[in-house]
Amino acid sequence: MRGTPKPERATWREWHVPLSCADRTLRDAYGSLAAIGMQQREIPLIVQLAENPRFDLPGIEIFSGAADLRTHDYLHILLGRGLLPKDEAFVLGFTMGSSNRVGEIEERLFTLIARYLYPGPYRFDDQDAAVYRDAVRLATVSDCRSLAEVEYAPLLDWTLGRIRRELGIEEELLRAYYAIEHRRYPDSRESRRLLG
Repeated sequence: MRGTPKPERATWREWHVPLSCADRTLRDAYGSLAAIGMQQREIPLIVQLAENPRFDLPGIEIFSGAADLRTHDYLHILLGRGLLPKDEAFVLGFTMGSSNRVGEIEERLFTLIARYLYPGPYRFDDQDAAVYRDAVRLATVSDCRSLAEVEYAPLLDWTLGRIRRELGIEEELLRAYYAIEHRRYPDSRESRRLLG
């Protein structure tokens, strides 16, 4: 007699911790991502140059809100986003916007790099670029702290809801935007699952 087949581990395309999972700890949620996540060395150099503060020149921040990979992963969890293109665009935009230092030139430059220089699956299309711009603006009007500058290690055993409250990440604001994104892009897998 055959046993029950083991469920397959989620792939990066399916991985998602929705906003509604506010009672999970950051450690637990990150563990689910770490099981499928990429290592820093697997990310193309152009993406690392634009997004990782490790590549900033001394005293010169290339893009506001740049975050290392682990912090970036934590932000996917806290913002209730998966790993698909619009999810990436939103997390990047919201993180940059939360710095309150992103001007129009910086926003346009990042969009150009993400649209034309990023390789294949990292490249923004028109919709991704629109989500990125929306996220920059949403974070700017939000009352949250600069998310790339938070020390997350002491928060690992806190619930996601508690961390969001502590950092000023307004779940109601995110839910309102996610409903708009869901209506704008009804054929987008990542936009459809946001309201779960």
